Amino acid sequence: MNILGINAYHGNASAAIVCDGRLIAAVEEERFNRVKYAAGFPAQAIRYCLKEAGLTLAEIDHVAVPRNPYARLGTKIFYALRMPSFAKERAKVLARFTGIPEALAAAFETDPKKIKAKFHRVEHHQAHLASSFFVSPFERAALLSADGLGDFASTMWGTGTGNQMEIAGAVAFPHSLGLFYSAVTQYLGFLKFGDEYKVMGLAAYGQAEQLEAFQDIVRFDERTNGNGFRLGLEYFTHHRTGPEMSWAEADKTPTQGILFSEKMASRLGPVRTPEEPLEQRHRNLAAALQARLEEVYLGMLKKLAERTGLKAVCLAGGVAFNCVANGKIFDATPFEQVYVHPAAGDGGLAVGAAYFVWHQKLQKRRSFVMEHAYWGPGYSREEMRRAVDASGVAQKGFSIAELPEEELMRQTAAIIADGKILGWFQGRAEWGPRALGNRSIVADPRRPEMKEILNRRIKHREIFRPFAPSILAEATGEYFEKSHPSPFMTLAYSVRPEKREKIPAPTHVDGTGRLQTVTREANPRYHALITAFHKLTGVPVVLNTSFNDNEPIVCRPEEALDCFLRTQMDALVLGDFLIARA
Repeated sequence: MNILGINAYHGNASAAIVCDGRLIAAVEEERFNRVKYAAGFPAQAIRYCLKEAGLTLAEIDHVAVPRNPYARLGTKIFYALRMPSFAKERAKVLARFTGIPEALAAAFETDPKKIKAKFHRVEHHQAHLASSFFVSPFERAALLSADGLGDFASTMWGTGTGNQMEIAGAVAFPHSLGLFYSAVTQYLGFLKFGDEYKVMGLAAYGQAEQLEAFQDIVRFDERTNGNGFRLGLEYFTHHRTGPEMSWAEADKTPTQGILFSEKMASRLGPVRTPEEPLEQRHRNLAAALQARLEEVYLGMLKKLAERTGLKAVCLAGGVAFNCVANGKIFDATPFEQVYVHPAAGDGGLAVGAAYFVWHQKLQKRRSFVMEHAYWGPGYSREEMRRAVDASGVAQKGFSIAELPEEELMRQTAAIIADGKILGWFQGRAEWGPRALGNRSIVADPRRPEMKEILNRRIKHREIFRPFAPSILAEATGEYFEKSHPSPFMTLAYSVRPEKREKIPAPTHVDGTGRLQTVTREANPRYHALITAFHKLTGVPVVLNTSFNDNEPIVCRPEEALDCFLRTQMDALVLGDFLIARA
């Protein structure tokens, strides 16, 4: 049985294919159309998934779409009457969702009547929960999803047992931790869609001086099944005008209207414009924002653990990308095991909707665990060779060598240890927003100056932004104060004080690192590279950042070569090819 999951007309449009309960492929549309957070209909992602599975559209049995227009219908009607212009825009989006069978047929130039698949509408947050629990290693777990908004809810929690989930409660519009974080992100001058992770990094540079104000902006609420929260709505605008979002067009990055009100500015001080320099006041506000998010988020998780008595938890939704908060779960709650989907945001809805249909609706037993994130396109040696030849690197004075693996690892480790910056392109592309050793830029973690070099010379981004340490899984407890696996870079742990001077580049200013634990089973070649670096330097860690420059992570060999040539990277490993500047 073949199930196609489609996240369409929403940020991070994506597709996934599940065949007889096993994930075959999953990818975001942005990897193909090169538009960050691309929305619209993910036609190219769907084509890739079917090609990878060796299927035609006629062989798809079920199509799962993570949107249910009937969920919380009363709340939707209430706000539609209060906000007619917002209701009109949502009606346009709903019309596009209704037309998904036609859009799917058009993408494959076929008659919609020839599509035999049954279409399923899956509620947004149930798809989030399914994306994490049904691919986790846990037979039983507590579940929590939190984000901005989906099907007029922002948060949902419950439990999962075997192949079924039971929903215990939810927080409905207009109350939202995701919109809370987004609103303050905008107030601090970061206006682009998806900028919240920048503010999370900035928070480490400040002190939470105005925490009391943030405790008024978002408040605990015992009325929501004893596990919810409410926003101080006087600080926001979305409940009066609707959260203005544009994510219907595939060729444009989504945009979001201003969410904060004048009340927030009067309480917190002048609004920062994007052009203004960052002051300590802004850093302190970011710290207070992060602190309040953690109080509410971790407080919800603590109550969830107490109510369920479970020791494992599965997390999804955009808030689950807050690795700083996730890293504190072990100390702040009774949970002992944590699983966060690698595409915890809306991209992951494609996988979640497909598995919701397979398990929750069709009652099929579980047989799959997502132990790695490499579900995107891969390329053959011949395709890489053609890309190298077409790029003209040989004519531009670069050295090119095709090497056996052991020699490739040895030379590559030496390049990194020499302080050079390496592009690393291997295997199938990662699923989700994190580069996890297949589409990565790799550098020496021992050099304190490497953070500034990468931010200025390669990534062309804010200087305060941190980088991630990729560590051999077996050495995690030696370098970090926690050893629970973090294969998808979704947890931040404190680096042991005695190890911070050994890996200063990926150690953030607060002494933490958003680590990736690398096993030989999940990624043998990346594990081999870090092992070679360890043998050469005595350090089982490399600095890892995404292979891109203010664009979606590279997907094809041609994009890797283009990024390599227009930045100041020193070398590129493309499969077995080592390309180096003279």
